[in-house]
Amino acid sequence: MIEKTDNDVLKRSVSDHWEANAETWTKHVRAGYDIYRDALHTPAFLEMLPDIKGLNGLDVGCGEGANTRALARAGATMTGIDIAPTFVRHATEYEQQEPLSIRYQTADALHLPFDDAQFDFASAFMSMMDMPQQSDVLKEIFRVIKPQGFFQFTILHPCFVPPFRKTIRNESGKVTAVMVADYFANIDGNVETWWFSSLPQEEREQSKPFNIPRFHRTLSEWINMINAAGFILEASVEPMASEELAAQEDVVADTRVTPIAWIVRLRKPSS
Repeated sequence: MIEKTDNDVLKRSVSDHWEANAETWTKHVRAGYDIYRDALHTPAFLEMLPDIKGLNGLDVGCGEGANTRALARAGATMTGIDIAPTFVRHATEYEQQEPLSIRYQTADALHLPFDDAQFDFASAFMSMMDMPQQSDVLKEIFRVIKPQGFFQFTILHPCFVPPFRKTIRNESGKVTAVMVADYFANIDGNVETWWFSSLPQEEREQSKPFNIPRFHRTLSEWINMINAAGFILEASVEPMASEELAAQEDVVADTRVTPIAWIVRLRKPSS
């Protein structure tokens, strides 16, 4: 009998948590409760994206498929993978109802079931910070991308969304500052529990909160992992809401003070 390693146990825990989250997560994002994603994050990601028309892409940690569909609508032939079978089922059912030639499958980003240099590019929308062994994940993605291909991903900003973040408001409710702490804490699988902040109280009373294992790394650690995988850091963006959007959607108002996300585009060298 082969004894499981700590990494095996950790991966199983991550898989189990996301499978448990998947049904409610799908329901809530499709109901429009992930305002930060819809109003600010995904538009900023797509604006930064190079032209992908006619390219073959891989979306890593695709969830229920919303962002994978956005990439397909931009002209790419997409494959989406997720570690949670329920996410893959929901994404596949959507594809059957509104076909975009997307192929979904359950897979672990640490062991991608694809040939070397199979894809023109890869993407990952807010999934990399929830994966263990991120250095190995970066190496796997590097392996399956063609030379001169790119990997664009986004994570919670390492500097401004460490394990502790608190928004500070003045007497009128306007965001004036953000308090952060535990930046250097090396978090490996600590489970954070939360709902989307826009979720109505009646829905909270009927739903269990999400339990999200998190793997925080410092900015330096991310840059070192990127370099070690062989990528070249080509571009990055820290999305900030406009004054108009912040006034319209209070959920994103704190991005006028500090960013929540870090969007990065990496390039695989030609040789």
